[in-house]
Amino acid sequence: MPVLKENGLQLTMPNGDQAYFNYYWLRDNCPSSWDEDTQERAFDILAEPDHLKADVATLDDDALHITWPDGHQSQYPLAWLSHWYKNEGGNVAGHGDIAVRARRSWYADHYEDIARFSYDDLVTNPALVADWTEVLLDEGIALLTAMPDTDDALQEVCELIGTVRPSFSGYAFNVRSELKPVNLAYTSKALELHTDLPPEELAPGLQFLHCRENDADGGRSLFVDATSVANALREQYPEYFKILTDTEVPFRYTTDSQDVRARQRIIEIDPDNGEVSGVSFSQHLSDVFDMPQQFMDQFYPAFRKFGHMMQDSQYLMKFRLNAGECIVFDNHRIAHGREAFTEGSGARFLRGCYVDRGEMRSTYRVRLANQH
Repeated sequence: MPVLKENGLQLTMPNGDQAYFNYYWLRDNCPSSWDEDTQERAFDILAEPDHLKADVATLDDDALHITWPDGHQSQYPLAWLSHWYKNEGGNVAGHGDIAVRARRSWYADHYEDIARFSYDDLVTNPALVADWTEVLLDEGIALLTAMPDTDDALQEVCELIGTVRPSFSGYAFNVRSELKPVNLAYTSKALELHTDLPPEELAPGLQFLHCRENDADGGRSLFVDATSVANALREQYPEYFKILTDTEVPFRYTTDSQDVRARQRIIEIDPDNGEVSGVSFSQHLSDVFDMPQQFMDQFYPAFRKFGHMMQDSQYLMKFRLNAGECIVFDNHRIAHGREAFTEGSGARFLRGCYVDRGEMRSTYRVRLANQH
């Protein structure tokens, strides 16, 4: 039988464990707490009295039954309680998240193996969206083919995953040479490897680059799995890795009408599992590093080593993005850039936009659930 204590109750679980559950947690998670239509929590735990305690608690083979002081009765399946119970030093299983998947590292020779999905197949076969988002979760990059030469086509494939996420570049941006560029991308110059928009407080998650024209000489695209490089840095240069995970550095984007600033860690660590969860790296949007000058003696060697490793031939993938292709990639995992191209040698036009990673994970969960 459950043992009623001051702040919670103790009961024996089916596996023999002695489990403890807080009264407020139990009342807050009564099955009746959620609105049947919206699935949002409709119960207000703040309205409960101080020192809440169960009046009666009983146990049968399948469930815990509680009667509360106001007469409300709750029933909790033991299988559900077992799922949420946290042993001393253990981890709560939680809901379980199918969108938390192991990253699959890739290297310079990955181009032939990039997962490819045709535009027509994606827009006519919703089941393929689950496959597409799974690849983006696992590898952080995929290539769409046979894209129509329209703005609408790009928006349409973005909306298969989520809502287009505006940035300080607007809802979409055009990458082509301009007479008065506000960004190095809008020139024919080379672009160093970078992640997009670290001056924003929260940089965009998923990036789409739709190649509409590419007849110019040069301008090969550069891509690298930066989290794989970060893991190699951790193994080979642990002191550098620690500097880049501990230090917030300033980024800034300025035009006549904008002055966007934020501080980011160059390598981000997942606090739950200690794994590398993201990278923020951009030399052309780095502000003046403002750490103490003596600290620069340690910071610059770490910063340079990481940058040089990303440029190493074993990691750096180079290819020509062709008209009708759209490269889609995780902006917090994949660093990208471009070789210089010859100005006037031919047209080169890419259109880009963003969708948040949270929407990608949501779409993956829903699409996969609908398949079962």
